[in-house]
Amino acid sequence: MNKAKRVIGAEHVEAVRRSGKVRLEVMAGDIVTDMARETAERLGIQLVDGPLERPAPKQVDGGAAMARGLYRRAPRWIAPRHAEARSARRLAKLGLIGAGGVGANIAHLAANGDMAAEIALVDIMPGMAEAVALDLNHASGITGTAAKAVGGMDLSLIAGSDVVVVTAGRPRTPGMSRADLIGVNTRVIQQAAEALKAFAPNAVVIVVTNPLDEMTVEMLRATGFPRERVLGMAGTLDSSRFRNALAQAAGVTPADVEAITLGSHGDEMAPIVSRARIKGRPLDVYLSKEQIDACVKDAVTGGGQVVALRKTGSATLAPAHASIELIDHIRGARAGAVPVSVMLEGEYGISGVVLGVPCHLGATGVLEVEELKLSPEETEALKRAADAIAGRLGLKG
Repeated sequence: MNKAKRVIGAEHVEAVRRSGKVRLEVMAGDIVTDMARETAERLGIQLVDGPLERPAPKQVDGGAAMARGLYRRAPRWIAPRHAEARSARRLAKLGLIGAGGVGANIAHLAANGDMAAEIALVDIMPGMAEAVALDLNHASGITGTAAKAVGGMDLSLIAGSDVVVVTAGRPRTPGMSRADLIGVNTRVIQQAAEALKAFAPNAVVIVVTNPLDEMTVEMLRATGFPRERVLGMAGTLDSSRFRNALAQAAGVTPADVEAITLGSHGDEMAPIVSRARIKGRPLDVYLSKEQIDACVKDAVTGGGQVVALRKTGSATLAPAHASIELIDHIRGARAGAVPVSVMLEGEYGISGVVLGVPCHLGATGVLEVEELKLSPEETEALKRAADAIAGRLGLKG
């Protein structure tokens, strides 16, 4: 009996994306709608003619099979994560406004990862962007990367960028909060916004300039871009700091830890303890309440700790890696939700303010805001963060 034809629509492509896969098998006779093809192209999902070849089952002797079965029943065994290899899109151009510590490290990581055909750096400091670009091009003789770096003071260098990361602005100094930077860095964001409207009107913008949530709001205001294309890099960095603190406290590697931090990039951030796991188990299996509270505090104060040690600047390496994580999600190299600051429109019961929440990203920026089930205390922490940001920007009361 002939198998009925299947009509593959956009919902099938969305289901593949949510599962973390990058290929959708299309069998002979299947009908693929135009909307499904457009959705697949937008999300970076490959439509592959089937049937796909399946690996032959491995032959295992009875003794080995029994030993493996008993091992899997042991309480210390943790199921491995099986991630499907992803086919990443190479950006035509990555723009960086700001070639200081964070911008230069983003450029370095992007070049080494061959993430873009061209990397354009802009900085107001004479010679800085040009020096970083030249340095990267000199390194290509060793790394073999095909990425071409260019640098200068003219913001028109970002023209045609797929993604633009804005790191320019005054950094914190000891004793200074992120909020103390609102006045001076707002002007920097406004200048960057004018350049984005003129030279890269279709770019996805990642804001790194502090205070991050407030500057992301200002970037939205000044560009008029839709919320999907203006993101703040915050939760990625804060979550990394939280995972590091938990790993050190539990005596495991950060790869054994799953944890996410939402809310603001500042004192009102909300590390989500209820969903954090160490080797797949709740935190209290490994840590006392006092230890967990100390890890939360370490995540909240992590940036300040770096500032206190550096004296004349703030963190550069971890923010660069966090920015690269977002770029990887945008270009399809990673799947799943990632914490990012985005303008909320009713999600988590919050509207009209930028806040760090888990989002699915793609070539056009935010594809979907994922609403996690949080504890009442964590939900309240998110709302306090939203009120604090709105208050600093004069958006409420």
